[in-house]
Amino acid sequence: MLSCDICGETVTSEPDMKAHLLIVHMESEVICPFCKLSDCDQSLYNCPMCGLICTNYHILQEHVDLHLEESSFGQGMDRVQCSRDLELAHQLQEEEDRRRKSEESRQEIEEFQKLQRQYGLDNSGGYKQQQLRNMEREVNRGRMHPSEFHRRKADMMESLAIGIDDGKTKTSGIIEALYRYYQNAAPDVRRVWLSTVVDHFQSSFGDRGWGCGYRNFQMLLSSLLQNDAYDDCVKGMSVPCIPKIQSMIEDAWKEGFDPQGASQLNNRLQGTKAWIGACEVYTLLTSLRVKCHIVDFHKSTGPLGTHPRLFEWILNYYSSEGERSQKVVCTSKPPIYLQHQGHSRTVVGIEERKNRTLCLLIFDPGCPSREMQKLLKQDMEASNLKQLRKFVGNLKHKQYQIVSIEGVLTSEEKVARRQASQVFTAEKIP
Repeated sequence: MLSCDICGETVTSEPDMKAHLLIVHMESEVICPFCKLSDCDQSLYNCPMCGLICTNYHILQEHVDLHLEESSFGQGMDRVQCSRDLELAHQLQEEEDRRRKSEESRQEIEEFQKLQRQYGLDNSGGYKQQQLRNMEREVNRGRMHPSEFHRRKADMMESLAIGIDDGKTKTSGIIEALYRYYQNAAPDVRRVWLSTVVDHFQSSFGDRGWGCGYRNFQMLLSSLLQNDAYDDCVKGMSVPCIPKIQSMIEDAWKEGFDPQGASQLNNRLQGTKAWIGACEVYTLLTSLRVKCHIVDFHKSTGPLGTHPRLFEWILNYYSSEGERSQKVVCTSKPPIYLQHQGHSRTVVGIEERKNRTLCLLIFDPGCPSREMQKLLKQDMEASNLKQLRKFVGNLKHKQYQIVSIEGVLTSEEKVARRQASQVFTAEKIP
Protein backbone atom coordinates (compact mmCIF):
# COMPACT_ATOMS: atom_id res chain seq x y z
CA MET A 1 0.00 0.00 0.00
CA LEU A 2 1.17 3.55 -0.88
CA SER A 3 0.08 6.59 1.08
CA CYS A 4 -0.39 10.03 -0.48
CA ASP A 5 1.94 12.56 1.18
CA ILE A 6 -0.65 15.35 0.60
CA CYS A 7 -3.97 13.93 1.76
CA GLY A 8 -2.98 10.59 3.26
CA GLU A 9 -5.17 8.47 0.96
CA THR A 10 -3.80 4.99 0.28
CA VAL A 11 -3.70 3.13 -3.04
CA THR A 12 -2.38 -0.28 -4.03
CA SER A 13 0.06 0.59 -6.83
CA GLU A 14 2.29 3.32 -8.22
CA PRO A 15 0.13 3.92 -11.37
CA ASP A 16 -2.88 4.47 -9.14
CA MET A 17 -0.91 6.92 -7.01
CA LYS A 18 0.20 8.82 -10.10
CA ALA A 19 -3.39 9.04 -11.37
CA HIS A 20 -4.54 10.17 -7.93
CA LEU A 21 -1.99 12.97 -7.83
CA LEU A 22 -2.72 14.21 -11.35
CA ILE A 23 -6.49 14.05 -11.07
CA VAL A 24 -7.16 15.08 -7.48
CA HIS A 25 -4.42 17.49 -6.66
CA MET A 26 -4.08 19.36 -10.03
CA GLU A 27 -7.61 20.83 -9.98
CA SER A 28 -6.57 23.81 -7.88
CA GLU A 29 -6.22 27.14 -9.59
CA VAL A 30 -2.71 27.81 -10.94
CA ILE A 31 -1.33 31.34 -11.26
CA CYS A 32 1.01 31.95 -14.17
CA PRO A 33 4.49 32.65 -12.84
CA PHE A 34 5.24 34.78 -15.85
CA CYS A 35 2.33 37.20 -16.08
CA LYS A 36 0.95 36.60 -12.57
CA LEU A 37 -2.60 36.19 -13.92
CA SER A 38 -4.81 33.29 -13.01
CA ASP A 39 -6.74 33.43 -16.30
CA CYS A 40 -3.65 33.35 -18.53
CA ASP A 41 -4.07 31.32 -21.71
CA GLN A 42 -0.71 29.63 -21.19
CA SER A 43 -1.22 25.97 -20.16
CA LEU A 44 0.48 25.48 -16.80
CA TYR A 45 0.81 22.33 -14.78
CA ASN A 46 1.53 22.39 -11.01
CA CYS A 47 3.40 19.45 -9.39
CA PRO A 48 1.18 18.32 -6.53
CA MET A 49 4.16 17.10 -4.51
CA CYS A 50 6.67 19.96 -4.62
CA GLY A 51 4.77 22.86 -6.26
CA LEU A 52 6.94 23.00 -9.40
CA ILE A 53 5.07 24.62 -12.35
CA CYS A 54 5.50 23.09 -15.79
CA THR A 55 4.19 24.20 -19.18
CA ASN A 56 4.35 20.70 -20.60
CA TYR A 57 2.12 17.95 -19.30
CA HIS A 58 4.52 15.11 -20.30
CA ILE A 59 7.39 16.79 -18.50
CA LEU A 60 5.21 17.02 -15.39
CA GLN A 61 4.42 13.30 -15.66
CA GLU A 62 8.13 12.47 -15.79
CA HIS A 63 8.71 14.83 -12.88
CA VAL A 64 5.99 13.11 -10.81
CA ASP A 65 7.45 9.69 -11.74
CA LEU A 66 10.74 10.76 -10.22
CA HIS A 67 8.93 11.70 -7.01
CA LEU A 68 7.25 8.29 -6.90
CA GLU A 69 10.48 6.42 -7.60
CA GLU A 70 12.24 8.39 -4.87
CA SER A 71 9.42 7.66 -2.42
CA SER A 72 9.43 3.96 -3.29
CA PHE A 73 13.19 3.81 -2.93
CA GLY A 74 13.01 5.58 0.43
CA GLN A 75 10.33 3.19 1.70
CA GLY A 76 12.40 0.27 0.49
CA MET A 77 15.47 1.63 2.23
CA ASP A 78 13.42 2.13 5.40
CA ARG A 79 12.34 -1.51 5.22
CA VAL A 80 15.93 -2.65 4.67
CA GLN A 81 17.17 -0.46 7.54
CA CYS A 82 14.40 -1.73 9.81
CA SER A 83 15.31 -5.32 8.96
CA ARG A 84 18.97 -4.59 9.66
CA ASP A 85 18.10 -2.92 12.97
CA LEU A 86 16.01 -5.92 14.02
CA GLU A 87 18.81 -8.31 13.06
CA LEU A 88 21.35 -6.25 14.98
CA ALA A 89 19.08 -6.09 18.03
CA HIS A 90 18.62 -9.85 17.85
CA GLN A 91 22.37 -10.39 17.63
CA LEU A 92 22.99 -8.06 20.56
CA GLN A 93 20.35 -9.87 22.62
CA GLU A 94 21.89 -13.25 21.79
CA GLU A 95 25.34 -11.98 22.76
CA GLU A 96 23.96 -10.61 26.03
CA ASP A 97 22.22 -13.93 26.76
CA ARG A 98 25.44 -15.85 26.04
CA ARG A 99 27.44 -13.49 28.25
CA ARG A 100 24.92 -13.73 31.08
CA LYS A 101 24.75 -17.53 30.89
CA SER A 102 28.54 -17.74 30.80
CA GLU A 103 28.79 -15.49 33.88
CA GLU A 104 26.12 -17.51 35.71
CA SER A 105 27.90 -20.73 34.82
CA ARG A 106 31.21 -19.31 36.05
CA GLN A 107 29.64 -18.18 39.32
CA GLU A 108 27.98 -21.58 39.82
CA ILE A 109 31.30 -23.34 39.26
CA GLU A 110 33.07 -21.00 41.69
CA GLU A 111 30.36 -21.46 44.34
CA PHE A 112 30.45 -25.24 43.88
CA GLN A 113 34.24 -25.29 44.17
CA LYS A 114 34.00 -23.07 47.25
CA LEU A 115 31.53 -25.49 48.84
CA GLN A 116 33.76 -28.42 47.89
CA ARG A 117 36.71 -26.74 49.60
CA GLN A 118 34.61 -25.77 52.61
CA TYR A 119 33.31 -29.30 53.12
CA GLY A 120 36.52 -31.09 52.17
CA LEU A 121 35.38 -32.60 48.85
CA ASP A 122 37.91 -30.89 46.56
CA ASN A 123 40.30 -33.88 46.30
CA SER A 124 42.99 -31.99 48.22
CA GLY A 125 43.70 -34.99 50.45
CA GLY A 126 42.58 -36.01 53.90
CA TYR A 127 43.83 -36.32 57.45
CA LYS A 128 47.23 -37.83 56.59
CA GLN A 129 48.12 -35.28 53.89
CA GLN A 130 47.03 -32.31 56.01
CA GLN A 131 48.97 -33.57 59.03
CA LEU A 132 52.16 -33.92 57.00
CA ARG A 133 51.76 -30.53 55.29
CA ASN A 134 51.16 -28.71 58.57
CA MET A 135 54.08 -30.40 60.31
CA GLU A 136 56.37 -29.55 57.39
CA ARG A 137 55.20 -25.94 57.65
CA GLU A 138 56.07 -25.93 61.37
CA VAL A 139 59.56 -27.23 60.58
CA ASN A 140 60.07 -24.56 57.91
CA ARG A 141 59.05 -21.86 60.38
CA GLY A 142 61.44 -23.16 63.01
CA ARG A 143 58.66 -24.17 65.39
CA MET A 144 59.38 -27.90 65.19
CA HIS A 145 62.72 -29.71 65.13
CA PRO A 146 63.19 -32.13 62.22
CA SER A 147 63.69 -35.00 64.66
CA GLU A 148 60.30 -34.18 66.23
CA PHE A 149 58.74 -34.17 62.77
CA HIS A 150 60.03 -37.66 61.99
CA ARG A 151 58.97 -38.97 65.40
CA ARG A 152 55.43 -37.60 64.99
CA LYS A 153 55.23 -38.90 61.44
CA ALA A 154 56.17 -42.39 62.61
CA ASP A 155 53.57 -42.23 65.41
CA MET A 156 50.91 -41.07 62.95
CA MET A 157 51.66 -43.87 60.47
CA GLU A 158 51.41 -46.43 63.27
CA SER A 159 48.11 -44.95 64.45
CA LEU A 160 46.68 -45.03 60.92
CA ALA A 161 47.88 -48.60 60.39
CA ILE A 162 46.08 -49.96 63.48
CA GLY A 163 43.12 -47.54 63.19
CA ILE A 164 43.35 -46.32 66.80
CA ASP A 165 43.70 -42.69 67.91
CA ASP A 166 47.14 -41.97 69.33
CA GLY A 167 45.67 -40.10 72.31
CA LYS A 168 47.99 -37.12 71.91
CA THR A 169 45.09 -34.65 72.00
CA LYS A 170 43.10 -36.47 74.72
CA THR A 171 42.44 -35.10 78.20
CA SER A 172 40.91 -37.50 80.76
CA GLY A 173 39.54 -37.01 84.25
CA ILE A 174 37.64 -33.75 83.72
CA ILE A 175 34.23 -35.04 84.84
CA GLU A 176 35.75 -36.29 88.09
CA ALA A 177 37.44 -32.90 88.59
CA LEU A 178 34.16 -31.10 87.98
CA TYR A 179 32.46 -33.29 90.61
CA ARG A 180 35.07 -32.32 93.21
CA TYR A 181 34.80 -28.63 92.30
CA TYR A 182 31.02 -28.45 92.59
CA GLN A 183 31.05 -30.32 95.89
CA ASN A 184 33.35 -27.77 97.49
CA ALA A 185 32.71 -24.51 95.60
CA ALA A 186 30.35 -22.83 93.12
CA PRO A 187 28.09 -21.09 95.67
CA ASP A 188 25.98 -19.55 92.88
CA VAL A 189 25.02 -23.01 91.55
CA ARG A 190 21.88 -24.55 93.03
CA ARG A 191 22.24 -27.95 91.34
CA VAL A 192 24.37 -29.50 88.60
CA TRP A 193 23.93 -32.69 86.57
CA LEU A 194 26.97 -34.36 84.99
CA SER A 195 27.15 -37.00 82.28
CA THR A 196 29.04 -40.24 82.63
CA VAL A 197 32.83 -40.08 82.37
CA VAL A 198 33.99 -38.65 79.03
CA ASP A 199 37.39 -37.73 77.61
CA HIS A 200 38.05 -34.48 75.74
CA PHE A 201 39.65 -34.69 72.28
CA GLN A 202 41.19 -31.64 70.65
CA SER A 203 41.48 -31.09 66.89
CA SER A 204 45.05 -31.58 65.65
CA PHE A 205 47.26 -30.63 62.70
CA GLY A 206 45.53 -33.31 60.61
CA ASP A 207 41.90 -32.24 61.05
CA ARG A 208 42.02 -28.57 62.02
CA GLY A 209 39.20 -26.70 60.32
CA TRP A 210 36.98 -29.68 59.50
CA GLY A 211 37.36 -32.47 62.09
CA CYS A 212 35.01 -31.30 64.87
CA GLY A 213 32.33 -33.91 64.08
CA TYR A 214 34.86 -36.74 64.26
CA ARG A 215 36.36 -35.41 67.51
CA ASN A 216 32.92 -35.18 69.10
CA PHE A 217 32.20 -38.77 68.07
CA GLN A 218 35.45 -39.77 69.80
CA MET A 219 34.17 -38.05 72.95
CA LEU A 220 30.84 -39.90 72.78
CA LEU A 221 32.56 -43.23 72.17
CA SER A 222 35.05 -42.64 75.00
CA SER A 223 32.06 -42.32 77.33
CA LEU A 224 30.35 -45.46 76.01
CA LEU A 225 33.59 -47.45 76.38
CA GLN A 226 33.60 -46.59 80.11
CA ASN A 227 29.89 -47.36 80.57
CA ASP A 228 29.06 -51.02 81.29
CA ALA A 229 25.56 -50.58 79.86
CA TYR A 230 27.01 -50.42 76.34
CA ASP A 231 29.43 -53.35 76.51
CA ASP A 232 27.42 -55.31 73.92
CA CYS A 233 27.82 -52.47 71.39
CA VAL A 234 31.44 -51.44 71.82
CA LYS A 235 33.10 -54.42 73.47
CA GLY A 236 36.68 -54.84 72.31
CA MET A 237 36.78 -51.44 70.65
CA SER A 238 39.19 -48.57 71.22
CA VAL A 239 38.69 -44.93 70.27
CA PRO A 240 39.40 -44.94 66.50
CA CYS A 241 41.48 -42.39 64.60
CA ILE A 242 39.68 -40.10 62.16
CA PRO A 243 40.42 -42.11 58.98
CA LYS A 244 39.07 -45.21 60.76
CA ILE A 245 35.89 -43.31 61.71
CA GLN A 246 35.50 -42.37 58.04
CA SER A 247 35.85 -46.03 57.11
CA MET A 248 33.24 -47.03 59.73
CA ILE A 249 30.72 -44.52 58.34
CA GLU A 250 31.32 -45.82 54.81
CA ASP A 251 30.65 -49.36 56.09
CA ALA A 252 27.38 -48.17 57.62
CA TRP A 253 26.38 -46.67 54.27
CA LYS A 254 27.16 -49.98 52.58
CA GLU A 255 24.80 -51.64 55.07
CA GLY A 256 22.06 -49.37 53.73
CA PHE A 257 21.95 -46.57 56.30
CA ASP A 258 21.11 -43.04 55.11
CA PRO A 259 21.49 -43.46 51.31
CA GLN A 260 20.65 -39.81 50.72
CA GLY A 261 23.44 -38.59 53.00
CA ALA A 262 25.85 -41.06 51.42
CA SER A 263 24.97 -39.76 47.96
CA GLN A 264 25.56 -36.15 49.00
CA LEU A 265 29.09 -37.09 50.09
CA ASN A 266 29.70 -39.22 46.95
CA ASN A 267 29.66 -42.37 49.12
CA ARG A 268 33.22 -41.58 50.15
CA LEU A 269 34.90 -40.10 53.20
CA GLN A 270 38.32 -41.76 53.34
CA GLY A 271 41.07 -39.61 51.89
CA THR A 272 38.92 -36.46 52.11
CA LYS A 273 38.38 -33.62 54.56
CA ALA A 274 34.61 -33.98 54.35
CA TRP A 275 32.62 -32.62 57.27
CA ILE A 276 30.21 -34.86 59.14
CA GLY A 277 27.21 -33.79 61.17
CA ALA A 278 24.35 -35.12 63.26
CA CYS A 279 23.08 -37.52 60.57
CA GLU A 280 26.46 -39.21 60.14
CA VAL A 281 26.94 -39.50 63.92
CA TYR A 282 23.44 -41.01 64.24
CA THR A 283 24.17 -43.41 61.37
CA LEU A 284 27.44 -44.59 62.90
CA LEU A 285 26.02 -45.05 66.41
CA THR A 286 22.98 -46.91 65.07
CA SER A 287 25.19 -49.22 63.02
CA LEU A 288 26.90 -50.12 66.35
CA ARG A 289 23.43 -50.88 67.83
CA VAL A 290 23.51 -47.78 70.03
CA LYS A 291 20.00 -46.40 70.42
CA CYS A 292 20.00 -42.66 69.76
CA HIS A 293 17.67 -39.86 68.80
CA ILE A 294 17.98 -36.69 66.67
CA VAL A 295 16.13 -33.56 67.78
CA ASP A 296 16.05 -30.49 65.54
CA PHE A 297 15.61 -27.11 67.24
CA HIS A 298 14.93 -25.52 63.87
CA LYS A 299 14.08 -22.00 65.02
CA SER A 300 14.51 -19.66 67.93
CA THR A 301 12.16 -20.09 70.91
CA GLY A 302 13.24 -17.05 72.92
CA PRO A 303 14.02 -13.35 72.57
CA LEU A 304 16.99 -12.10 70.52
CA GLY A 305 17.41 -15.40 68.66
CA THR A 306 17.92 -17.57 71.76
CA HIS A 307 16.89 -21.21 72.29
CA PRO A 308 15.57 -21.69 75.84
CA ARG A 309 13.66 -24.81 74.73
CA LEU A 310 17.01 -26.44 73.90
CA PHE A 311 18.24 -25.80 77.45
CA GLU A 312 14.98 -27.13 78.92
CA TRP A 313 15.23 -30.31 76.82
CA ILE A 314 18.80 -30.97 77.98
CA LEU A 315 17.79 -30.32 81.59
CA ASN A 316 14.99 -32.90 81.31
CA TYR A 317 17.42 -35.37 79.71
CA TYR A 318 19.91 -35.20 82.58
CA SER A 319 17.48 -34.64 85.47
CA SER A 320 15.22 -37.58 84.67
CA GLU A 321 17.15 -39.62 87.23
CA GLY A 322 18.91 -39.03 90.53
CA GLU A 323 17.96 -37.35 93.76
CA ARG A 324 16.96 -33.74 93.23
CA SER A 325 18.09 -32.97 96.78
CA GLN A 326 21.74 -33.50 95.84
CA LYS A 327 23.74 -30.54 94.64
CA VAL A 328 25.92 -32.62 92.29
CA VAL A 329 24.23 -35.46 90.41
CA CYS A 330 26.48 -37.87 88.52
CA THR A 331 24.01 -39.41 86.08
CA SER A 332 24.30 -42.56 83.98
CA LYS A 333 23.49 -40.51 80.88
CA PRO A 334 26.10 -40.29 78.09
CA PRO A 335 27.06 -36.85 76.77
CA ILE A 336 25.03 -35.16 74.00
CA TYR A 337 26.26 -34.31 70.50
CA LEU A 338 25.38 -30.65 69.71
CA GLN A 339 25.48 -29.39 66.09
CA HIS A 340 24.99 -25.96 64.55
CA GLN A 341 26.02 -24.43 61.24
CA GLY A 342 29.78 -24.75 60.84
CA HIS A 343 30.67 -26.43 64.15
CA SER A 344 29.73 -29.11 66.67
CA ARG A 345 30.44 -29.67 70.35
CA THR A 346 29.64 -32.11 73.17
CA VAL A 347 27.35 -31.32 76.12
CA VAL A 348 28.60 -33.01 79.31
CA GLY A 349 26.28 -31.47 81.88
CA ILE A 350 24.00 -28.62 82.90
CA GLU A 351 23.89 -26.18 85.82
CA GLU A 352 20.77 -24.84 87.46
CA ARG A 353 21.78 -21.53 89.01
CA LYS A 354 20.29 -20.08 92.20
CA ASN A 355 18.64 -17.37 90.09
CA ARG A 356 16.89 -20.20 88.16
CA THR A 357 18.86 -19.66 84.95
CA LEU A 358 20.41 -22.62 83.14
CA CYS A 359 23.99 -23.07 81.93
CA LEU A 360 25.32 -25.86 79.72
CA LEU A 361 28.71 -27.47 80.30
CA ILE A 362 30.29 -28.08 76.89
CA PHE A 363 33.45 -29.75 75.58
CA ASP A 364 34.68 -27.98 72.44
CA PRO A 365 37.16 -29.79 70.13
CA GLY A 366 38.60 -26.39 69.29
CA CYS A 367 39.67 -25.77 72.89
CA PRO A 368 43.38 -26.61 73.32
CA SER A 369 44.32 -29.52 75.56
CA ARG A 370 46.53 -27.26 77.68
CA GLU A 371 43.44 -25.23 78.63
CA MET A 372 41.39 -28.33 79.42
CA GLN A 373 44.18 -29.66 81.64
CA LYS A 374 43.83 -26.60 83.87
CA LEU A 375 40.52 -28.11 84.99
CA LEU A 376 42.42 -31.03 86.54
CA LYS A 377 44.17 -28.89 89.15
CA GLN A 378 43.17 -29.41 92.75
CA ASP A 379 42.84 -25.65 93.25
CA MET A 380 40.71 -25.10 90.13
CA GLU A 381 39.10 -21.67 90.08
CA ALA A 382 35.75 -20.55 88.72
CA SER A 383 37.51 -18.68 85.90
CA ASN A 384 38.75 -22.02 84.55
CA LEU A 385 35.13 -23.05 83.92
CA LYS A 386 34.54 -20.12 81.58
CA GLN A 387 35.57 -22.22 78.59
CA LEU A 388 32.92 -24.83 79.46
CA ARG A 389 29.98 -22.67 80.49
CA LYS A 390 27.42 -21.58 77.89
CA PHE A 391 24.37 -19.60 78.98
CA VAL A 392 21.18 -19.09 76.95
CA GLY A 393 22.54 -15.85 75.54
CA ASN A 394 25.68 -17.63 74.28
CA LEU A 395 23.84 -19.97 71.87
CA LYS A 396 22.16 -17.81 69.23
CA HIS A 397 22.68 -19.69 65.98
CA LYS A 398 19.63 -20.01 63.78
CA GLN A 399 19.28 -23.77 64.21
CA TYR A 400 20.63 -26.53 66.47
CA GLN A 401 20.53 -30.31 66.24
CA ILE A 402 21.34 -32.75 69.00
CA VAL A 403 22.01 -36.48 69.04
CA SER A 404 21.14 -38.04 72.39
CA ILE A 405 22.00 -41.63 73.39
CA GLU A 406 19.21 -43.64 74.99
CA GLY A 407 20.32 -47.26 75.32
CA VAL A 408 21.03 -50.37 73.25
CA LEU A 409 19.17 -51.62 70.17
CA THR A 410 18.24 -55.23 69.53
CA SER A 411 19.18 -56.66 66.15
CA GLU A 412 15.56 -56.32 65.01
CA GLU A 413 15.41 -52.67 66.11
CA LYS A 414 18.64 -51.96 64.24
CA VAL A 415 17.13 -53.37 61.02
CA ALA A 416 14.00 -51.26 61.51
CA ARG A 417 16.03 -48.09 62.03
CA ARG A 418 18.15 -48.84 58.98
CA GLN A 419 14.97 -49.08 56.93
CA ALA A 420 13.61 -45.88 58.46
CA SER A 421 16.80 -44.03 57.53
CA GLN A 422 15.94 -44.38 53.83
CA VAL A 423 14.02 -41.13 54.37
CA PHE A 424 15.77 -39.34 57.20
CA THR A 425 13.53 -37.46 59.62
CA ALA A 426 14.13 -35.83 62.99
CA GLU A 427 11.92 -34.69 65.84
CA LYS A 428 11.34 -30.93 65.53
CA ILE A 429 11.00 -28.53 68.44
CA PRO A 430 8.94 -26.43 68.46
